[in-house]
Amino acid sequence: MTDAQEYMDRRWIALILLCFAQFIVVLDASIVNVALPSIGEALNFSQENLAWVVNAYVLTFGGFLLLGGRLADLLGRRRVFIAGLLLVAIASLAAGFASNEGQLIAARAAQGLGAAIISPAALSIVTNTFRDGAERNKALGAWGAVAGAGGAAGVLFGGLLTDGPGWEWVLWINVPVALVVAALAPRLILESRSESATRNFDTAGAVSVTAGLSVLVYAIVDATDAGWGSTQTLGLLGLAAALIAAFVAIELRSQAPLVPFRIFRLRTLTGANAVGLLLGGSLFAMFFFITLYMQQVLGYSPIKAGLSYLPLAVMIVVASGVASQLVTRVGFKPVMASGMLMIAAALVWFSQVSVDGGFLTDILGPSLLAATGLGFGFVTTTIAAVSGVRAQESGLASGLINTSQQIGGALGLAVLATIANSRTDDLIGSAGGSPSAMTNALNEGFQAAFLAGAGIALLGLVLTLVLIRGRDSRAHVELGAQVNEQPA
Repeated sequence: MTDAQEYMDRRWIALILLCFAQFIVVLDASIVNVALPSIGEALNFSQENLAWVVNAYVLTFGGFLLLGGRLADLLGRRRVFIAGLLLVAIASLAAGFASNEGQLIAARAAQGLGAAIISPAALSIVTNTFRDGAERNKALGAWGAVAGAGGAAGVLFGGLLTDGPGWEWVLWINVPVALVVAALAPRLILESRSESATRNFDTAGAVSVTAGLSVLVYAIVDATDAGWGSTQTLGLLGLAAALIAAFVAIELRSQAPLVPFRIFRLRTLTGANAVGLLLGGSLFAMFFFITLYMQQVLGYSPIKAGLSYLPLAVMIVVASGVASQLVTRVGFKPVMASGMLMIAAALVWFSQVSVDGGFLTDILGPSLLAATGLGFGFVTTTIAAVSGVRAQESGLASGLINTSQQIGGALGLAVLATIANSRTDDLIGSAGGSPSAMTNALNEGFQAAFLAGAGIALLGLVLTLVLIRGRDSRAHVELGAQVNEQPA
């Protein structure tokens, strides 16, 4: 085997390693959902604080992604990737051994910080390892499959582990995987970093945007409890806006900005991030409400609820592979538009869930349609977001699309949870507190949330058609054809 062939083979093995790391990141956001009742009972959580087992992770993950991308570009992508894995392993171990709610919430925040370091570094390594065109599309198809399936697999594993060895294993499952990936990374992944002459972390910009995004995510995820019109929520949103405005002012004057705003001249990149925001807003909440519907309305056990996600997870993997092939042939714009349309249709279908429904009648069909849309959407928004970006800014582009999806997910969940809770509260107030009235009220709240989510997905379809340039999409197909004609 020649050195070139050995390198080609090693790259695909490295991709498997990177996908395992991304799987951990996505898994951590959803795996604890099914375990929350058990965690609350074991550690004497108050009902109000229990949500922060999830929120603490989302807060630090969403807030530090841009800084994670910059660290990868300047310090070395492989080095930062390994550091993030070690942080996640240590934090996961600590979380499983937590003896009170404060320790667990702190450990979950550390997990989120590790994820914010891993994700942009890993995606940047993928985009620098594989040539733009069919080769990168195939790699990002695998990446999208893992990113999409991780949410569903999290619920599946969460149910199996919680009902099996215990809730601690929901957190400890990361430890061996992270350590093995970190150990193998130096052998399979080449080091790379930005070759920019100016090596500046832009401390003022990093502090302002990280603080601004963290405050924004905190305001969003806590708005359901505090109230959207409360002094706390409005004050925090105002503070987040001020910090982000300060960040913009700092970046415009910086000689080495954390986010060079010239990158947004790439209209397709800007459009991909806008669509990614809405994709996250519509789909992250979908997993949340399907889980609640199965457990609170249909009365499913954690294991049964988890297993019900299996067809969805498998279909995401299949759809992501199909999407990567389609992008090579027809470009990313039509595939992205098809994905957003399927997501909207699936959520409209989900809005018909019923109290006396079941898996075959209410869950399987829309799950498979949503999974296909999700596979198409995740792959194409990622490809479009990094297409045409210079190698030295790949960490930035990777951090941007991850940030858009995470902020969109947090915002979408908060808004749709408010819609669901408002509808449920109104019905309970008018119908009384009997168990059947409660179940009906919950069901109608979920219906309202699914329908609103469909509206978010439809807006994503409109932005796809308006902001994603057909010229860039076609150029991507032509570039892929040219690369395929060249010798490896």
